Amino acid sequence: MATVKSYATKKGTRYKVRYMKPDGSQGSKSGFTNVESARDWASRIEVRKADGEYVDPRDGRTLVAEIAPTWLAAKKSRLKPSAYVGLDSAWRTHVEPRWGNTPIASIEISDVEEWIADMLEEVRDPNDPDIIVKKPSSATTVIRAHAVLAGILDRAVRDRKIVTNKARKIENLPRKRPKRKIFLTHEQVAAMADAAGDKAPLVLVLAYCGLRWGEAIGLRVSDLDLLRRRIIVSRNAVEVGAQVIVGTTKSSKGRSIPIPRFLVDDLAQLCEGKDRHELVFPGTDGGFMRRPRQRSWFRTAAKATGIPELTPHDLRHTAASLAVSAGAHVKAVQRMLGHASAAMTLDVYSDLFDGDLDLVADALDRARRGALSA
Repeated sequence: MATVKSYATKKGTRYKVRYMKPDGSQGSKSGFTNVESARDWASRIEVRKADGEYVDPRDGRTLVAEIAPTWLAAKKSRLKPSAYVGLDSAWRTHVEPRWGNTPIASIEISDVEEWIADMLEEVRDPNDPDIIVKKPSSATTVIRAHAVLAGILDRAVRDRKIVTNKARKIENLPRKRPKRKIFLTHEQVAAMADAAGDKAPLVLVLAYCGLRWGEAIGLRVSDLDLLRRRIIVSRNAVEVGAQVIVGTTKSSKGRSIPIPRFLVDDLAQLCEGKDRHELVFPGTDGGFMRRPRQRSWFRTAAKATGIPELTPHDLRHTAASLAVSAGAHVKAVQRMLGHASAAMTLDVYSDLFDGDLDLVADALDRARRGALSA
């Protein structure tokens, strides 16, 4: 059991609690100004020990930077390289400079909220307000940086170094604004394909088959079954820094995608004379095609649609839109896009299925008239 002893100081009597730690060593805490608070603290320590929730106060002195490497290594072993690089960057750019040398037990909710507010703040030169000294970080950047800090502290809680994770209790995280989806018409896709020149088949595959950019540029001749009009998607080629890393698809599952008849001849010509292991859409150096930059064939072709800010992912949205407008069932769209469930497809593209509600109402009208007239 814990004991409470008094001792004299220049400022008066103080009280010290001595207690036995779960490992058999002795712990103590001094500085209590009255015996009641000392006994209350001692009682709480005994309860924590009995419940198996005791945390050694000395472990709270551990620095954030001492825990981060283990947490990052665990994330690296589980995440795809493209996902991990964002966490690593957030740690080095935002979390380590502010929290690396901070003892984990000293982090308070107000400290984390102040850090987030600082990242979101725009700072201008006091002598020239037109000059921006610091741009505000985006909501995505702030949310990711907070997730890194909170994840590291979660590990500290799990390892019994601190009792609670204060970073999980903040209320001022920004909300990400969903990017406006762009849906092209058949005419706009045709105009873009014409402007893309020899890249026209790639534009059409993106706009009618719904592949992600990395899935499309990772296609090899052996992935095309033109007799059955199918594309077998089993890999994703993602740029991570200066490298292109080939891994599984985003869902880690392969899928079979139908090829519209008008695309078969174009794809057959692309594959003519190629080995089955060669890329269908290679870059200029024969390797993986790089993601379009500001000045690229894609940007030039996008201008033909009247939407110069178009991205490759907008062509994936277009594929969903064109499929739905052609009468495709939500399950078919889900399989084409590689979503985990039809519910996810409906969440992402709910607006595209609004017409189905009208069909339900019309069907109920017909059923009621038929029943009442019988």
